[in-house]
Amino acid sequence: MGAMYDKMVNVIEQKVTPIAGKIGQQKYITSIRDGFIAALPFMIVGSFMLVFIFPPFSSETTWGFARAWLNFSDTYREQLMLPFNLSMGIMTIFISVGIASSLARHHNLDPVTTGLLSLMSFLLVAAPVQDGMLSMQYFSGQGIFTAIITAIYSTEVYAYLKRNNITIKLPPEVPTGVARSFEILIPVLVIIMTLHPLNLFIEAQTGMIIPEAIMALVQPLVSASDTLPAVLLAVLVCQILWFAGIHGALIVTGIMNPFWMANLSVNQAAMAAGEAIPHIFVQGFWDHYLLIGGVGSTLPLAFLLLRSKAVHLRTIGKMGAVPGMFNINEPILFGAPIIMNPVFFLPFILVPMVNATLGWFALDWGLVERVVSLTPWTTPGPIGASWAANWAFSPVIMCFICMAMSAMMYLPFLKAYEKQLLDQEAAEEKKQQEAAGQPVTA
Repeated sequence: MGAMYDKMVNVIEQKVTPIAGKIGQQKYITSIRDGFIAALPFMIVGSFMLVFIFPPFSSETTWGFARAWLNFSDTYREQLMLPFNLSMGIMTIFISVGIASSLARHHNLDPVTTGLLSLMSFLLVAAPVQDGMLSMQYFSGQGIFTAIITAIYSTEVYAYLKRNNITIKLPPEVPTGVARSFEILIPVLVIIMTLHPLNLFIEAQTGMIIPEAIMALVQPLVSASDTLPAVLLAVLVCQILWFAGIHGALIVTGIMNPFWMANLSVNQAAMAAGEAIPHIFVQGFWDHYLLIGGVGSTLPLAFLLLRSKAVHLRTIGKMGAVPGMFNINEPILFGAPIIMNPVFFLPFILVPMVNATLGWFALDWGLVERVVSLTPWTTPGPIGASWAANWAFSPVIMCFICMAMSAMMYLPFLKAYEKQLLDQEAAEEKKQQEAAGQPVTA
């Protein structure tokens, strides 16, 4: 067993860690992640508006308060939808600017100017004018992949032109803001002269503009991302990287965010249309069923540690229980520790995968409502699960089932580790007694 563990550690250290480290530091991955983080506040508030627009009451209810709320929502639906449409409904605008601004820092470009250039690039291909009005069809989840591509393309064009001095330079006496405005002229022209003809050509050949064509190309990937094997693979990668001490969640969420947001946008559109919610694997599913208390679903473990006979583990439990309620579990991961601890390898990997399987089938069979809202990842599990499903109660039950399953799986491994520590504590106490010349207690 020891030899197998040593071999596994060597593979992780020599093969997995270098690759994951490079991916985690890759400028496009980090820029995409930063872009989604920048857009997150707008999307969370926009998602929260769904609670007011679609209150969690049956349309057949006779309760006065619920009936009044439903009637108010029906009467003023258009007005109530405005904050949602201008937050979640235009998420790709925030994402586009965020990605380009982050990528600009890698090239020592001005983030504001680069963000605006990216916004123009996205609008140029994704906002066709119809009857004198801009179409918003691709401002939500349908345009996410286009926003990512145009943000990277426009920033790289700007960086290339500046790096090769293909720019308009004004004398040093000219104010910085004015000089920067002239500096961006050539990149703007290059973007227009490349993206707009390309968009027209693709439309002439296929009948689809760029964002529509991109969605057609990535649709198999989007569909594949919403399957149980995709969930298990994402969890497995995240857990193995974390066990090696690498922040696997940042890498996995950086890759999965575009797919999650595209699927969440479809779920919200289905909810607004009164249709069945189609997608399961979105961020709320990841946060509130698979990672309860943080990566590895360690909140139940924190509660178990509170009752441990080992002083060390009991202390870590006291330190980690409250942060764990808000999905912050570094005290548990590095204090117990779990990271690179062979005793906890199996439960750390398997607990979220078992939770993923339980949650998947519960949602797939219609036993638990699906996610329609984006919630802060620090929201306590049962509350966040309910909030994400428009305040349904079944996700709360599902969350507690996952917590109970996690506790059951962690318990035998905790007992084994606890015995090791107790033996070490007893040996240490014996040494101290011998050093002090005191009689050794049994």
